[in-house]
Amino acid sequence: MGAARMAAPAATLLLLLLLHLARAAAAGPGDEAAALLAFKRASVAHDPRGALADWAPADSRSAASPCAWAGVSCADGSVEALNLSGMFLSGRLHLGALLALPELRSLDLRGNAFHGDLAHRTSPPCALEDVDLSSNALNGTLPRAFLVSCSGLRFLNMSRNTLTGGGFPFPASLRRLDMSRNRLSDAGLLNYSLTGCHGVQYLNLSANQFTGGLPGFAPCSGVAVLDLSWNLLSGALPARLVAAAPVNLTHLSVAGNNFSGDILRHQFGGCANLTLLDWSYNRLNGMGLPPSLANCRRLETLDLSWNKLLSGPVPVFLGGFQALRRLALAGNNFTGIIPEKLSVLCRTLVELDLSNNLLVGGLPRSYAQCKFLQVLDLGSNQLSGDFVATVISKISSLRVLRLPFNNITGTIPLPALAAGCRSLEVINLGSNLFDGEIMPDLCSSLPSLRKLLLPNNNINGTLPPSLGNCTSLEVIDLSFNLLVGQIPTEVLFLPKLVDLVMWANRLSGEIPDKLCSNGTTLETLVISYNNFTGGIPPSITRCVNLIWLSLAGNQLTGSVPAGFGNLQKLAILQLHKNSLSGQVPAEFGSCTNLIWLDLNSNNFTGSIPPQLAAQAGLITGGIVSGKQFAFLRNEAGNICPGAGVLFEFLNIRPERLAQFSPVNSCTPTRIYTGTTVYTFSNNGSMIFLDLSYNSLTGTIPESLGNMTYLEVLNLGHNDLTGAFTGLKTIGVLDLSHNHLTGLIPAELGCLHFLADFDVSNNNLTGEIPTSGQLITFPASRYENNSGLCGIPLIPCVHTSSSGGLPQSSRNVRKKFDEESVLLTVALSVIIVLSLIVTLYKLRSSPTSKAEEIQTGYCNRLHASNNLSWKFSGSREPLSINLAIFENPIRKLTYAHLHEATNGFSSEALIGSGGFGEVYKAKLKNGGVVAAKKLMHFTGQGDREFTAEMETIGKIKHRNLVPLLGYCKIGDERLLVYEYMKHGSLDVLLHDKAKTDVQLDWASRKKIAIGSARGLAFLHHSCIPHIIHRDMKSSNVLLDDNFDAYVSDFGMARLMNALDSHLTVSMLSGTPGYVPPEYCQSCMCTTKGDVYSYGVVLLELLSGRKPIDPTAFGDSNLVDWVKQMVKEDRGIEIFDPILTTMSCELELYQYLKIACQCLNDQPIRRPTMIQVMAMFKELQIDSDNNFVDGFSISSPNIEESYEKSV
Repeated sequence: MGAARMAAPAATLLLLLLLHLARAAAAGPGDEAAALLAFKRASVAHDPRGALADWAPADSRSAASPCAWAGVSCADGSVEALNLSGMFLSGRLHLGALLALPELRSLDLRGNAFHGDLAHRTSPPCALEDVDLSSNALNGTLPRAFLVSCSGLRFLNMSRNTLTGGGFPFPASLRRLDMSRNRLSDAGLLNYSLTGCHGVQYLNLSANQFTGGLPGFAPCSGVAVLDLSWNLLSGALPARLVAAAPVNLTHLSVAGNNFSGDILRHQFGGCANLTLLDWSYNRLNGMGLPPSLANCRRLETLDLSWNKLLSGPVPVFLGGFQALRRLALAGNNFTGIIPEKLSVLCRTLVELDLSNNLLVGGLPRSYAQCKFLQVLDLGSNQLSGDFVATVISKISSLRVLRLPFNNITGTIPLPALAAGCRSLEVINLGSNLFDGEIMPDLCSSLPSLRKLLLPNNNINGTLPPSLGNCTSLEVIDLSFNLLVGQIPTEVLFLPKLVDLVMWANRLSGEIPDKLCSNGTTLETLVISYNNFTGGIPPSITRCVNLIWLSLAGNQLTGSVPAGFGNLQKLAILQLHKNSLSGQVPAEFGSCTNLIWLDLNSNNFTGSIPPQLAAQAGLITGGIVSGKQFAFLRNEAGNICPGAGVLFEFLNIRPERLAQFSPVNSCTPTRIYTGTTVYTFSNNGSMIFLDLSYNSLTGTIPESLGNMTYLEVLNLGHNDLTGAFTGLKTIGVLDLSHNHLTGLIPAELGCLHFLADFDVSNNNLTGEIPTSGQLITFPASRYENNSGLCGIPLIPCVHTSSSGGLPQSSRNVRKKFDEESVLLTVALSVIIVLSLIVTLYKLRSSPTSKAEEIQTGYCNRLHASNNLSWKFSGSREPLSINLAIFENPIRKLTYAHLHEATNGFSSEALIGSGGFGEVYKAKLKNGGVVAAKKLMHFTGQGDREFTAEMETIGKIKHRNLVPLLGYCKIGDERLLVYEYMKHGSLDVLLHDKAKTDVQLDWASRKKIAIGSARGLAFLHHSCIPHIIHRDMKSSNVLLDDNFDAYVSDFGMARLMNALDSHLTVSMLSGTPGYVPPEYCQSCMCTTKGDVYSYGVVLLELLSGRKPIDPTAFGDSNLVDWVKQMVKEDRGIEIFDPILTTMSCELELYQYLKIACQCLNDQPIRRPTMIQVMAMFKELQIDSDNNFVDGFSISSPNIEESYEKSV
């Protein structure tokens, strides 16, 4: 019996050996060679390096056996491994032939350009155990058949492709799975990977597109490495993730998601072997860290940076880790001093990052013992003292030191650092209070120094020529200091220099003509706002890798040297505010990445070269993306020439910029700060072109209209002549102070994104076009054009015999026809009667003009009680310029409003927002109005304010809150509106403490339709079309009948024209309502309003706030709703109050409309007229087929032009 049992395994082994020999015999070298050649023919379309040149049939120059072919490895005469990694092969990948190789155990095709979806008709059993197809261009899904046929698979790496899904179940043999850096979003795959992974020990799903929450799970028992970082996951982290973690777990990363919740609720029980814990870049909160984290004693990396960990000291227990090498707590709100007891970590610590917190004091002396510390980042805190020289200089192992944005004073501690930290590669001491000079022999002690960042200090003296000995230097940033003297030629000879940034100093002399003489690595040269003289050095054209060149604000003379067309990577060129002369080089048009060209305030002559637009449609976005910048946008006028100034802004405090003389001597409309982001991915064009304040002549080239992404065009203050046409997508257009003639082109009315416009001081004639934004600009933008008329200037007088030409164009005529004479007589009578009435009012008024100013009368806007329009038989879309209103409100003074609001007391406050606070004003006559007190107003732009108010005040509609009047008292600005009894929709839906009103479905439908109708009027019926920019539930007001009124329309545009302190986000929406495309551009669109309306519609349906951390974590209402719809859980979206009213079908119909409004692609969203048409189709708004003059029986309304973003 025992002998029989022993014989059975032996027989089994013999049988397996025979099968192996049989398979090997069946697939001899000839068959394997044929299979490999079949793979080559099917999959390798391009082999640029001839890597597979020896893969050929046996009768040619190749070896008889494939075992000698490139990349092929054999065992016992059979192909066992194929390694074609990094051979630059490309083609559509077909694995069928390779899967048929009976002994192929290992397949490595990583680092090529294979594409395709891996689908194959047959799935022969394969022997593969290790497969690496990473870093290719594979798409589609990982076929389930592949996983089934390769049942012995142990290692599978599909990372760095574009896969959108993956097959499962996994083979039981699988131990390592890497699907990172794809486009996976299948929730089923995610859940299976986490709960059905069986023997998988390494699971990497990072950098994909998984959304939603994680199931309440503990990782599979065998998992050692789990990486879910950089997805779109949200909600609370499951408690069992760490509380019941498998004993083998060594790496756990969920960084870069949107997880939220209190970190203190997590109990770190099963983390005995954990060596890496990375929960950074989430939305976790809590008062400190959970003490149970101390149980993870083997931790080597702890990264909890960039969360919302609340105030409190850095926990001392962190010093108890025995092997910690990296501790990162940056981007939180830790307070107090850096604990001295934490220095116990010095026995192992390699990196310490406590930046971007609220820490004070210095670094305790005990940290000088950190003999292994290589990276120390304490930037963006409130540290002070002399710890750099006394403590940090003792850490001899230090390689990277970052201390920007602190309050450290004293002499720049470079000598101490050079003496004690000879391995330093990066020194960043920017935005502190250091003074003194740069030591002359810095690099003799720091031979490895790569980055020297000392901007925004008080460093003085000259640049030592010995900096040229720092042969490893790549970046030098000394901007915003007090440096004097010349740039040493030795610095320009640095062989690895990439960025040289020294703007806003007192440097002088000529720029050495030695640029890029010792290499062409230079990418950034920003030395603007110094005192350089001489010409632009011709050697600059050798810097073929140059991306950003700024020589502005100096005293440079001469012409622009030839050769700039060779700088194909040049993206930003700033030569403004010099004394350059000659012609604008046409070869700038050959710079195929040039997006920013600023030549204003020079002495350029000649014509504008049409070739400037030659690069339009050729630019590929991204070359300067990620650069830190500040943009100072100038107010139109003569004080500050040019449209604005772009500054390199890395490691500079914003308040220091405000003190900069080119800034504080101007009257800016706004200072933007941030990171450069392109508005296009390819086929782009120049974005900014400023040639103002020169002596250019000739006409404006029509080719400039080919720059489809041009946002700022300033040609003002030149000697240009002729007409101008062809401009298509401008946001800021200044053509003032030229000699332009002819009409203002009607097509400018199609520029719905026109934010600033100035054609004053020209010789233009004719009527100002009434379409678009043109009539909303103040008269100053059109003044000193003797032949212009129409709003906002004097009215045009038309005659039938003149073909509609305005009389004010002053065309020479020998005689008037009869109609013209009669019209002139009628006008004269009207003028005389107006004068008589005016004189009578002045005589009968007991208040003098001085008294009126003193008491601060509000300007009255004529308001109709029934909010209706009056026409003279017009069938055109309604125009605010044709409106005639009745019943002006009685005079109100500032004192009246002050009294009616009890001194604008908190008791009278009924609302507040980004543009101001709203007060309930109870007048003495018993009436009630709402008074909005504008915030952030600087008192500038009185004419602009008045023009905007007169425009907004004429806009009347049954679903828009009527503006009754406004007050201007010093810097105070008050707007007076009709009072709405039930306040805002936001309060009624979300603030139960302030109201006991419960909105039923009928009321919510009424509100949805009314607010949609008001928004549709702004977009389509109003001339000019108005983009709201901040549509939200708090801007939907309700009267006593729960009729909806849209408020604050025009406010963002008003503030955009007048204010210098509002943030860009305040001007383009409120978090939770902002469409995704606004993150890439400051341009607002009607489709952006549609998105915001969709959010309001979701609020009505769900009763939920757009942003609610308790409900959605760091996600939001829109993402949550989309996830519910995707999971077929739509019923959970609706407010429980509504689902009990037997209206589920109607709720789903409304939800469908909301989801269409919330499409991520603006072009796929409906217009507001189309939204109203959908309501009509549901027979919700069945009164008639018209919305304010537009038919909705056919919703395919032609949409006004919108700039793509």
